[in-house]
Amino acid sequence: MRVLFVCVGNTCRSQMAEGWARHLGLEAASAGTHPGSRVAENAVVVMGELGIDISQQIPNHIDEIDHTQFDKIFSMGCGVSCPNIPLDGDWELEDPVGQSIEVYRRTRDAIEANIRSIM
Repeated sequence: MRVLFVCVGNTCRSQMAEGWARHLGLEAASAGTHPGSRVAENAVVVMGELGIDISQQIPNHIDEIDHTQFDKIFSMGCGVSCPNIPLDGDWELEDPVGQSIEVYRRTRDAIEANIRSIM
């Protein structure tokens, strides 16, 4: 299964989702409507705690991704508006940016549960 994760900044939740999905054997990518310049450091740290390295992932703009190549497309819960992209669901995840490392961990764990539920 090929899965695309969409967010606004593509620096945190969608990057963790991409990392989790790949770790669990899915083909995955992530993108944002207004991508940041790099993956959030705390996202890299909490994924690394579980042996998943997302340090080399790079934020992408949604317009750089051919969404038709994916079987499923999920929004992370950040009010993403992509009128030309059909979403298969919105995971309504809390945005951990600017919050404690524990919030990143909770978000990471919620992402894992969501990915396992679609497998």
